[in-house]
Parts: sequence; C-alpha cells; structure tokens
Amino acid sequence: MRVPKILPFTQYKTSQTDSAKKRLFCRNKFLTGLNTDTISFGIKHDNDFSLLYILSNFSKLVESDKKQKTPFIEKINPGFITKLNNYIINKPNKPFLIAISGDSASGKTTICNSVKKIAEEQNIPVEIFSADNYFKDISGLIKEHGSFNKLLESGYDVDSPDNFDLEQLYTDLSDLSDGKDVKIPQYLINGTGVVVPKAIPINAQKIIIVEGMATMHGKAADLFDLKLFIDIKPEVQEKRYIQRAKASRNQSEENAKNQLAYVREASKKYIQPKKEDSDIILNGGCSLDYINKFIKNIYKITKVTK
Repeated sequence: MRVPKILPFTQYKTSQTDSAKKRLFCRNKFLTGLNTDTISFGIKHDNDFSLLYILSNFSKLVESDKKQKTPFIEKINPGFITKLNNYIINKPNKPFLIAISGDSASGKTTICNSVKKIAEEQNIPVEIFSADNYFKDISGLIKEHGSFNKLLESGYDVDSPDNFDLEQLYTDLSDLSDGKDVKIPQYLINGTGVVVPKAIPINAQKIIIVEGMATMHGKAADLFDLKLFIDIKPEVQEKRYIQRAKASRNQSEENAKNQLAYVREASKKYIQPKKEDSDIILNGGCSLDYINKFIKNIYKITKVTK
C-alpha cells in the first residue's frame, strides 16, 4: 500500500488547502474506516491535522510490521479509528487511559514496563497500576475455610468478575479521566485476602495504563481510550509460566502445570470471550527489542499531539 508523503505538522496549516487536505486524507486506504465527513478540515480545528498526521504514519508502521517474521500487531478493530478521532478532536488534553489485558504470562507486565521506560525517556508522565488491586476483600472467607488453597478447593471461583469491585474501579477511572488524582485500593498478595482501601496514590498523568482482566468487565471498560489485548501461543505461555513459577514463586514444575491448567480454564470463561472487544490485539511472543522499537515509533508519531 502506498501512503502519501506526510508533510511536517507545522506545514499543514500554511501549505495545504482544505480540499487538498481532504483528498490526501481519503487517498489513504487505511483510513477508510473513518468517515471524513465527521472531521472538520477548517482552519479553526488544529486537531484534524494531528489526526491525519497520526493515522497516515500509523498506517506506515502497520504495513512495516506486517512484513516482519513475527509481527507485533495481530488485529486492529475498525472502531479504533473512530475512538482515536474522538479523543484527538474532543479531549486531547485529558489523560489517555489504556487498558492492557490478556492471559497470564502473555507479556502484559513486560509491555507495561517497556511503555513506562520509553515514556520516561520522552519526558511523558505515565502512571501504571494493576486492576488486580480491585479484588474484593476475602479475608473472612479465607479464615472460615482455613487457608486460601482450601477456599479454592471448596469451589470458590477466584477469577470471576463478580469478585472485583468494578464500581470502585469505574469511579477511580472516571476521576482520573477528569484529571483528578485518586488513591486506589491495594490487594495484599500474601494469602490473607486482605484489601487496604485508598492505599496507593495514582496521579492523573498524561498516560494512564491499567493492566488486568478487570479492565474488560463492567462499565469501567467503556472509559478506556485504548484497549489492548496481548495474545500468546500456548507453548510460549507454558514455557514462560513454568519459568516464572520456578524462579519467583519457588514452585515445582508439576505444581506450575496444574496451576496453569486452572488459569487456562478461567481464561476460557472470562478473558478470551473479551478478546474481540479490544481495539488492538498484540502478539506477546515478539522479542523485547522489537517491542521496544515499535513503542518508540508510536511515541514519535504521537508527538504531534503533545
């Protein structure tokens, strides 16, 4: 696919007529998911130039990625174009909320860390936190059954969306989107099931990333400006999961495999069905070097809105 040469952002305002800009916009086949009638090409709206610039360069990046042996992008939901349009036109100065979901050991934390590192290199304020902190307090249930493992053995479905405080997640995300700092709960991962309310301060930075399956459920899911799903091949997931279990959790390989079987069953019920609701599906099996390079290119493209 040939993509029109993009002039520097500052040149659009002085060197392109409205009709020429619209023709340039329409020639790019990647942008056909966006109705050009919904965008004002008049001089009074600076953000339409930003949108054209970003989408045209993003299309180049997508085409380049497709040629890789292991592409990073697996699928882009057509609705993503409209969402990006709405953000750039209507609320470019608001915090940009990103949800990252996917199976255990798919690479969510790795990608979050890469985004944070590169954002900080670009002097872009970013906040990252886990939606797992919105687990409801189950300390009473654990005491009643004697231990966390015995609670699970009783049939308690720990991964059910009903076990997250989705209302509080919605409230906190709404405040962050409005530029208000919040204090989110903290779920203690020490086996007690205790949740400490308002324990972790989160600032309403330019970019806010929330990782975890709770981002896909309830009305909070609709607040995100971008929803990413990290896909992973079963064999790669198993290798990572076992390595992590041995290295950081002191588990045997047999125990890790048994736990992975449970994790996969939960995924079939609560994670995989939400996969197609995401804006972009990414391949978590890519090398870290390539992921870092890709994310750096995204930042270069979006500098026009800063």
